[in-house]
Formats: sequence, structure tokens, C-alpha cells
Amino acid sequence: MERTQEVDPTDETVQAVARRMIEIMFEHRGVGLAAPQVGLPWRIFVTRHPNNPDNEESGLVWMNPVLDVIDGSVESEEEGCLSLPEIRGEIKRPLAIRISGHDVNGKPISAESDELIARIWQHENDHLDGVLIIDKMSAMDRLVNRKLIRDLERRL
Repeated sequence: MERTQEVDPTDETVQAVARRMIEIMFEHRGVGLAAPQVGLPWRIFVTRHPNNPDNEESGLVWMNPVLDVIDGSVESEEEGCLSLPEIRGEIKRPLAIRISGHDVNGKPISAESDELIARIWQHENDHLDGVLIIDKMSAMDRLVNRKLIRDLERRL
């Protein structure tokens, strides 16, 4: 995976793709989805809304996101990924994050959280930087997932 390119948040095609990404995320029961996961080299990801996670209408779009760590304390949690079905591992991430970017209408937005959504922002932003959870797994988690990772590599 490679690093993605910034998009024009006011471009109607970009906005339409972002809306479709929300639909795809819900169809696959994900909590987030990044443009590289749908074959686009764009700096966009979508997430469920933390206060209304089951409502597709409340899905959030983050175009050209910028993440800042506001609490450097690190916590390890199990993560999976729509791109890597069945592969799970303990991933260490900072607890609290500030995010800024543009929403589906091209308007500036920002938020802060130390809840699960902060982990999701970091996970999806990793996709935009060409990083997968297997790149962040411990040696033990890679060993546990060795067969699944090998099978995935053979398919690529």
C-alpha cells in the first residue's frame, strides 16, 4: 500500500464517492472504511458516528484528515480489518486524538476523543498512509496469524 493523495473536498465526484463509502461500510458491518480499501488513492475515510452508530444517515466523512495525539498514553486493543478478514491482533495506539479535516459537504470539521472512535480514526488514517494492522502487530500476533497472512500474500 502507498500513501494517498489529498482530494478537493468541494469536488462533487469526491463527495459522491464518500457517500457511497458510507453505504459500503454499513453493508459490510464495518466501523470505518478508507478510500484505499475501495481501490482509490485518496485521503478520505468514513466512520460510523460515535453517538449514533447504527444510523447510516449519520455516517461521518473525513477528507484530508490530520490527526494529533492529545494524550500520549498508549493502550493495546484487539483490532480487525475489513481488508484482512479473520486476521486480528493486539494493536498499541495513543488514547486521545484530535482530528481535523473536511466533511462530506467540503466544510471544515474537527473533533477530539479518548473513546473507541479515536482508535478507529487512527486505524483508518493508517490505511491512508499505507499501513495495515499486520504492520503494527507484535511478533506473537504475526505468528498466530501466520497461515492467514501467508494465504493473503499468495492471493496478492
